[in-house]
Amino acid sequence: MADTETAGPVDAGAEKQPRSVRVVLLALMITMMLAMLDNMIVGTAMPTIVGELGGLEHLSWVVTGYTLATAASTPLWGKIGDMYGRKGVFMSSIVLFLIGSALSGMAQDMGQLIGFRAIQGLGAGGLMVGVMAIIGDLIPPRERGKYQGMMAGVMALAMIGGPLVGGTITDHWGWRWAFYINLPLGVVALAAISVVLHLPKKRAQARIDYLGAGLLTVGITSIVLVTTWGGSEYAWTSARIMELIGIGVASLIGFVFWQTKAAEPVVPLHIFRSRNFTLMSVIGFITGFVMFGATLFLPLYQQSVQGASATNSGLLLLPMLGAMLVTSMVAGRVTTNTGKYKIFPVVGSVLMVVGLYLLSTMDTGTTRFTSGVFMAVVGLGMGCLMQITMLVAQNSVEMKDMGVASSSTTLFRTLGSSFGVAIMGALFNNRVADVMSERAGELGSKVTEKSAQLDAASLAKLPAAVSDAYKHAVSAGTHSAFLLGAMVAVAALVAAVFVKEVPLKGAGPQKAGEDSADGTAAQPPMVEAH
Repeated sequence: MADTETAGPVDAGAEKQPRSVRVVLLALMITMMLAMLDNMIVGTAMPTIVGELGGLEHLSWVVTGYTLATAASTPLWGKIGDMYGRKGVFMSSIVLFLIGSALSGMAQDMGQLIGFRAIQGLGAGGLMVGVMAIIGDLIPPRERGKYQGMMAGVMALAMIGGPLVGGTITDHWGWRWAFYINLPLGVVALAAISVVLHLPKKRAQARIDYLGAGLLTVGITSIVLVTTWGGSEYAWTSARIMELIGIGVASLIGFVFWQTKAAEPVVPLHIFRSRNFTLMSVIGFITGFVMFGATLFLPLYQQSVQGASATNSGLLLLPMLGAMLVTSMVAGRVTTNTGKYKIFPVVGSVLMVVGLYLLSTMDTGTTRFTSGVFMAVVGLGMGCLMQITMLVAQNSVEMKDMGVASSSTTLFRTLGSSFGVAIMGALFNNRVADVMSERAGELGSKVTEKSAQLDAASLAKLPAAVSDAYKHAVSAGTHSAFLLGAMVAVAALVAAVFVKEVPLKGAGPQKAGEDSADGTAAQPPMVEAH
C-alpha cells in the first residue's frame, strides 16, 4: 500500500515533467551563466574602472573581495537550503547578487566598489549551489546525465564569451553596464523560478549552527588570503602569511571538532563516510586546481609567445572548451543510457595528465595548431570530470543532504582553483624571473621586477633581445606550471581508480524501499515542478 501511494504522485507528474522542468532548467542555466560570466566580464572592464575611479593599489581587492565572499558563503547557502527549503533560499541568493550588481554599477570610488562586490559575492555563493541542488531535487541521477551538456555549454559559453562581452559593453556602454547587465537576466530567472518551480516547503526546528559557520568562514577566508597574497603582496615566509596559515588551520580544526557536537552541523561529517563522496571532493579540488591554472596561463602563453591578439583571449581557449563540451555531452548520454559512470573519472584523469604533460612540452617554436591539439586533450579530460563529480557526489548522500553535498563539492572546486592559481602562479613567476635574469641580465630583471605577466603595450616597448628573452621565459614558466599540474592530476587518477560504481538512484528496476549499494534507500524521482 505504501509503495502505491509513493508511486502515485510521481506517475501523475511524469507527463508534466518535460515541459515544466525544461522551463525551470532554462532559468537555472541563466542563473548559472550569471555566476560564471560575472568575473569574466568584470576582468575585462577593470582597466577602465581603475582609470575612472582610481585606487590602483586596491585593484586586486575587487576580485579578492568577491572571491572571499563567494567561497565563505557557499557551504552556508547549501545548508540553509536543506533546512528551510530550496526555492526561497535560492531566490534570496539571486536577489542579493542582483542588489550587489546594482550597487557595484553605482559605485563612486574603489572602496565602495570593493564593498559592493563583496555583497555580490555573498549572493553568488548561493547561485551555483542552488542550481546544482535543485537539479538534484528535480531529476534522478540516472536522468541527470542528459542535462550535463547544457551545463557544460553554459560554462564554455561564459569562458569564451565573457571577455568578448565585457570588452564590447565597456567600449560602447561604459564599465557600469558590466554590472547592470546582470539585472535583466536575473529578473527573468527570478520570474521563471517563482512561477514554475514548486518544491516542498520545509521548516527546521534546529537553529543554524552560527559557531560552525563562523569557524568555517574564518578558515576559508584565511586559506583564500594565503593563496591570493602569498608570493605577491607578501613573501611566502612572511609573518603575515604565517599568521594567516595559523589562524586558518586552527579555525578548521575547531570547525571539524565542533561539527561532531552541533545539533544541526553546517557540514555534517557523516557525508564523508561515503567513499565516493570523499573521492569526488578530491577529484573536484584537483579539477579546479588544473582548470583555472590552464585558463590563466594558456592565453598568456599564446599572447606572449605566439603573438595572438589579447582582444580575442576567450577564443584562444576554444579547442579546450569545445572538447570539454562534446565529451560532457557524450558522458551524460552514456551515463543516462547505461547507468555506468566509473569509466569517465578514470579516462578523464588519464587524459588530463597526458594533456597537461603535452602542454608542458610547448616552447617558443610550438605552432598554434599543435597547442590547440594539446588543449583539446585537456578539454576531453575535463569534460569527463566536470559534471560527473557533482553527479556521483549527489548520488552518494541522502536527499536531505543534497544542498550540503552540492555546496561542499562546489567549495572544494573553488578552493582548488585558489590553490591552483596561487601555486602555479608562484612557480611561473619565479621561473620567468630566473630566465629573464639569465638571458637579459640586469635589464631583464628590471622588466619583470613588478610583474612577470606583461601586457601587449609593455611587450611592444621592449628591445628585440629582451622581447626574445621574455618569450623564452614565458615558455619556461608555462612548462613548470603545466608540469606541476600534470603531477597533481595523477592524484585525481588514483582517486578515480578507487571509485565504487554504485547504482544511480532512479535507475534500473530497483524497488522502492530497497537499499542501494551505498546503503541509502532508493527514492522515486522528484517531479514537483508543475
